[in-house]
Formats: sequence, C-alpha cells, structure tokens
Amino acid sequence: MNKQSWIAAALLLAVLAGCTSPAADGPAAEDPAAGVERTEETGAGQSEDAAPAGTGDAGIPAAPQDTQSFVRVQDYIPDIAVDLRYATENNFTGSVIYDYGDAWLRYSTVCKLADAQQQLKAQGYRLCIWDAFRSARSQQKLWETYPDGNYVANPANGYSGHTRGDTVDVTLVTLTGEPVEMPSGFDDFTALADRDYGDVSAAAGEHAALLESVMQDAGFTGYDKEWWHYSDNDRAQPAPDFEPSDKDGAA
Repeated sequence: MNKQSWIAAALLLAVLAGCTSPAADGPAAEDPAAGVERTEETGAGQSEDAAPAGTGDAGIPAAPQDTQSFVRVQDYIPDIAVDLRYATENNFTGSVIYDYGDAWLRYSTVCKLADAQQQLKAQGYRLCIWDAFRSARSQQKLWETYPDGNYVANPANGYSGHTRGDTVDVTLVTLTGEPVEMPSGFDDFTALADRDYGDVSAAAGEHAALLESVMQDAGFTGYDKEWWHYSDNDRAQPAPDFEPSDKDGAA
C-alpha cells in the first residue's frame, strides 16, 4: 500500500471510530411514488444517545455530541467525490436549485456512508454524491421549476428523505475519480433507472448491484425505481428550517 492509500485509510478509520450505530427499527418503507422526491410522513426520530467525541485524528473533526447534527460530509469523508447536480444547471430541470456546493447530512448517516466508502475502496471504487440534504425551500423551488408529479413530489404533501438529511443520491467512481458504467444517468426517469438490471449491460448491472449490496450492508435502503437513491434505515425528523452554507462548519 502506498503512502496516499495509508493516509486515506487512516482518515476513514478516524471517522468510523467516532461513529455510533444506533439500532435500526427495520428498513424504511418504500416510497409510494416515483420521482426526484417521494413524499413521506414524519417518521420516528433517531436514537437520543449522543455519539462519543471523535479524536480529530488525521484532520477529521471531533464527532458532534448529537448524532442528529448536520455536518458537511466532506469533513468526515474527505476522499468522497461530490458532484451536486442541483447546485448547477446539469440536472433535468436545467436550473440551479440551491447555491451551495458541499454535501450535508446527519452525522449518524455520514457514519454509515463512511462504512460504505471503506467497503467500496477495498474493491477499487469510491462513492460520488449527486444529491444529499435538500432544504424545504430548495424542494419548493424544484417543484416550481418542474411541477410534474410524475417526477417531482409536491412539498405541500409532506417531507422527503432529502429534507430529513438521511437520504443520499450516489453513484460509483474509480479510486482516481473516473465515472464507471451504471444503468443510466442521474434523474433518468425510464425503466433503465430501476433496480431490475436485466435490461442494461453486464458491467452496468454489476456496478449497480455492488453499490446496492454495500449500501444495504452499511444500513441503507434503496428506492426501487432509482438505483442511485438510498435512505438511512434509521429515519430522522424533517428539518424544514435548516439551510446549509458553504461558509459554515458543522451545524
């Protein structure tokens, strides 16, 4: 293992050491409708147990006392790739939906994502985040930009997993950051995006199946119509008033 690999491994071990894994209440129910966001009713809160303080080793911040705190994912998984599509015009709406470039999630969910990243790196891949937390205001903007109930949920009907901060849209890249073949692009609302990989190439099916297996093992449940969409099995409360900022640290 070269020096760079040792450093990356140390970073992941440091964040995992500060994480706790509250007992799951079982897999989250599948969302009832397809699209960028599925509406959900408020779910049960996470465990109230505070995570032990992290060590801050290798530049990783100490773990927040409240595992439900919002944190910047890159602070705890520095080698994760981030390509937030809704922070650019490179999404199916053609419009910028939010103006920050960092991915934010609940700390407890980031711990599970760090586990998935570590498993994937052992097999020559890394995670790339396409979307993470999305505020209620951003979801409203998404709806106003593209008010099609087939693809976008009306936020008036409930809060999504993205507005809870426990849901993430991810794909695979190589260790050097190159994209790998997957069943479809992001927000491809066709049969190619579902979890029946019999209609895609063998390579795309294998990559999607690997991502699904690792994410499930780390404590996530996928949405059957979007191979990229995963929600933490331990559901968080919605956070309609939280707004991420690239200028802030953990919130």
